[in-house]
Amino acid sequence: MPTPAVPASSNPPVPGTGGAGRRQQAVWEGHPKGSTAYGRILAGLAFAGVATFAQLYSTQAVLPLLSRELGVTAAEAALTISLATVGLAVTVIPWSFLADRIGRVRAMTWGISAATVLGLLVPLATSFPLLLALRTLEGMALGGIPAIAIAYLNEEVNKAHTAIAAGSYVAGTTLGGLAGRLVAGPAGELWGWRAAALSVSVLATVAAILFLVLVPKARRFTPAPARGFRGAARTLGIHLRNSRLLALYVQAFLLMGGFVAVYNYLGFRLSGEPFSLPATVISLIFLAYLAGTVTSRWAGGLTERFGRRAVLLAGIALMTAGLALTLTGMLVLILVGLLIFTGGFFAAHSIGAGWTGAIALSGRAQAASLYNLAYYLGSSVIGWAGGIVFQSFGWTALAVTVIALGCTTAVITAVVHPAKAV
Repeated sequence: MPTPAVPASSNPPVPGTGGAGRRQQAVWEGHPKGSTAYGRILAGLAFAGVATFAQLYSTQAVLPLLSRELGVTAAEAALTISLATVGLAVTVIPWSFLADRIGRVRAMTWGISAATVLGLLVPLATSFPLLLALRTLEGMALGGIPAIAIAYLNEEVNKAHTAIAAGSYVAGTTLGGLAGRLVAGPAGELWGWRAAALSVSVLATVAAILFLVLVPKARRFTPAPARGFRGAARTLGIHLRNSRLLALYVQAFLLMGGFVAVYNYLGFRLSGEPFSLPATVISLIFLAYLAGTVTSRWAGGLTERFGRRAVLLAGIALMTAGLALTLTGMLVLILVGLLIFTGGFFAAHSIGAGWTGAIALSGRAQAASLYNLAYYLGSSVIGWAGGIVFQSFGWTALAVTVIALGCTTAVITAVVHPAKAV
């Protein structure tokens, strides 16, 4: 489905060029694939994804170390992740309105800079409450990246290539999430959780600097007037009444929730009989994220041939097929199934994330923010609830539940989005 064309009246004239500037701006259709600016947008947003998601999940690989060194329970240690994601979820919408006023690039610059500084302060926390406060603030700062990035590329990239651009951004987020875990794990085992947090923060700082250097200035952005509370609520209400956007929000909630539940509890299954794998080996299952790095870009390219709807449904089908393989008792099939499941999820996510900005005729940053809000709420709610299913009925029940969530999403997608939607 192509990105809606921006009305000529929304494109401001180039200063000092008069009518010629207005005509030039009116016909500009975004940076085309293959152009220098297009390449810089993709690279810059990929580094933004690395900086964001490396920091967001940086403590996950060292939770046992953090628990022992600070004398807190496992559940309390996990708050370093959940509070960061909650902070991100509650701020994506306020960040989107700020971006409408000051510009996409400036808002992302503020957010990524603040998050980088806070990340460098995390290893210096002198108490556990202070650590939690810093992680919450870090998540709130990171809320200025995901939704705004999608709105930015939908405005600046030629509409024929926005799906590919969104896929490249999501590929960056997978690398960031993987890097944060893989860098923190060895560093934490050698030198403790503070060294782990510092190593990830340094990685994120480098990625943030590369983002700031690479990302080009916006050409299509026009500052929006201050809406006030009623105006903001009206904009959000318009998106929530759009059945196609609502279907994408449901997709984000259900698929991300199922994805997090699988990764949260597969490790418990592999640590028990008959596998009895050590924790170091189990941590390597996050390498499956590399499948998502590939499929998120691959999915964006396939939309040019088959359309977003078909590729989204194919991604969901891969998720359910891969998860079905984990029902076997063979470790090799379980790991192959996890790769397929992960690849399918990120393919579907890259389509859904990019599609929100393409469907929304106005308030694109808010449309993308609602997608991210649903995404992280699913992570929190279903990711937690999946544990109840696993503890009560075992892995088979959890896997079947997540498969059912995928099937539900597929049905909603097939019904709500017309067959010709591309």
